[in-house]
Formats: sequence, C-alpha cells, structure tokens
Amino acid sequence: MSIYRIVQNLEKCIGCHACEVHCVVNKEITSELKICKIIPSEITLSENKPIQNFFFVTCFHCKRPLCVENCPTGAMKKRKKDGIVFVDKILCVGCKNCIEACPWGIPQYDPKEGVIIKCDLCMDRLDQGLMPACVTKCTTHALNLITVKEFSETKKGKN
Repeated sequence: MSIYRIVQNLEKCIGCHACEVHCVVNKEITSELKICKIIPSEITLSENKPIQNFFFVTCFHCKRPLCVENCPTGAMKKRKKDGIVFVDKILCVGCKNCIEACPWGIPQYDPKEGVIIKCDLCMDRLDQGLMPACVTKCTTHALNLITVKEFSETKKGKN
C-alpha cells in the first residue's frame, strides 16, 4: 500500500472536474483519457432540495497490486520507498493485462502512445516536494494528499 492517499471532502466538491483537467495537462495526455475521474451520484431530494455528490476516483496504489503481478514485461511497478504504483512506459507493450487485472479498471490504454497510463500520484512532483496536480488545482480545496498514518489517525478519531 502506498504511504500516500488522496482524500476528498465531499462537502467541498462541486463536480467542476478541475482535477481531471489539470491531471490531463500535467501528464500531457488526451482529454479522453481519465487518470482520475469525478463520478456524480444520482440526484436525491432532501427537504425538497436536490442533492448530488461527486466522487473522486483514482488509483488506490494497492498493497498487493494485481496490475503489477499481471504485467508480463515488468512495466507496471511499485516503488519500494513509498508504495506508489506506476508504469515504466519504456517497458510497456500495451497488452492491457493490467487493465483486466485491476478490480476497478483504473489503468487506461493510450492509443496515441500505445502504452498504459495511470495515476502515479504525480510522483515526479512529489519527489520535488510538490503536491499532485489534482490536489494543487482543486478549485474548492476538496482534495488533500495525506499519509497513511494521517489516514489511520483520522479513521480512529471517527470510531
């Protein structure tokens, strides 16, 4: 499991998709590909007012990532120092085994490059002491990057 998590404050998210846009810009990919996604809930009524939530979904950087285990070329990797799961595009042959293996279908095939892409938590930015693009550019500050330790402490406080 990665030592990092991107957490979302549902009360702050307005579904503007700025996280998606800035991810696309940062990774220089086509807008059809979604490394992170905002998924709207169904609209419900509460006190005769429409309510809709927007859920941020991206790679979970699993403790035992099936995408890594099922990659025949070793292109799908997990960094030892922080558990970030990423794609080594030089080794990737675009076979899509990782897409099939991932229970959430997170990896995406980039037909332009012929390789797989996925969220790597903007590890190049993290290595420079910066936040992931989606977190930095979230217009309502609904996304935050935290460590697993912070996540565990937050969950304990809510029990």
